Amino acid sequence: MDCTICTSMPVMLRPPRNIICSTCYEGARSVIFFINKQLQTAQGPADQKPNLCKTLENVSKWVRDMKAESEELGEKIRFLSGFSVAFRDQIHTDILLQPGESGPPIPAHKALLAIRSEVFNNILDSDGCKAPATDTVKLPELNHEELESLLEFLYNGDLPEDKMNKHIYSLSLAADKYGISYLQKLCECHMLKSMSPANALDVLEVADVCSSLKLKENALDYIVKNMHDIVFSAKYDSFALKNPHLCVQISRASLMDAKRKSVS
Repeated sequence: MDCTICTSMPVMLRPPRNIICSTCYEGARSVIFFINKQLQTAQGPADQKPNLCKTLENVSKWVRDMKAESEELGEKIRFLSGFSVAFRDQIHTDILLQPGESGPPIPAHKALLAIRSEVFNNILDSDGCKAPATDTVKLPELNHEELESLLEFLYNGDLPEDKMNKHIYSLSLAADKYGISYLQKLCECHMLKSMSPANALDVLEVADVCSSLKLKENALDYIVKNMHDIVFSAKYDSFALKNPHLCVQISRASLMDAKRKSVS
């Protein structure tokens, strides 16, 4: 008999003759299990109850509720996106950010900078930055394009993939220096996902400067696993001259890995 759920032919639902195929059965169980897990997580350990969602009708209601919440969240995001419009159209900007190299300063808003970064808040709260719109703060570690990308992230909470790829290291260092934890977290996730023999040394160097233990451990592990391609590359020579302490750590990690393999 055809499955009453996934069949292409209309069927008369007459219990108890209705049947479902094993795929639909397992799918329904998986969906209910997933939603129960989400509900238990949302309610917290104290209020956890088994089988909060018991039937596919409950699943349908949960999906409708999630859709309504998603639409409400979208409206809230659009409502709160006024700052990004103000940055794009340069509305009532009250501070200039000067990149390290020659290039025009970029107008911004003190209030947003102070909200996004405690370091910026402290800078702007000093006596030298109390009012005029001609105030200028210099960010010597960023060039003009990198500074534009940093500000785009601060205003929008996101960056296009191409800009993230191009400026990932400078953005990570800036996030660490100015205490922008959300950007730092995104940069670390991006570097972990895009690790390759070509960039592993760069990731290790950034992780060391930013004191990111998890990122550093992953970079070291990746370098050890791809030792030949990385250590015998032309890039490793300049890296070694600049970061002798990291070369020592790579050597130690490689020896420890070899020891573990010999024991096992």
